[in-house]
Amino acid sequence: MKVHSAVRKKGGGTRGGRGFSRGELKEAGVDPKHALKLGISIDLRRKTKHGENVKTLKKHLRSLAKKRKRKRRPRTVRKS
Repeated sequence: MKVHSAVRKKGGGTRGGRGFSRGELKEAGVDPKHALKLGISIDLRRKTKHGENVKTLKKHLRSLAKKRKRKRRPRTVRKS
């Protein structure tokens, strides 16, 4: 699943952006190479950090972490 950042328009609305800035990725705790592996787009031209985009990114990372958790089988106890 691709995740894109939100960009503010002049009229006060938002539209889909090209990707997250390096600063937003750093603030969310993701390095750029790992972000690309996860399907998170990066816009190398942007220099700004928007709190809304950081929240979106952290929310997406939490949802990925929930999906990745696997149920472990209970260990069997060997009788000797």
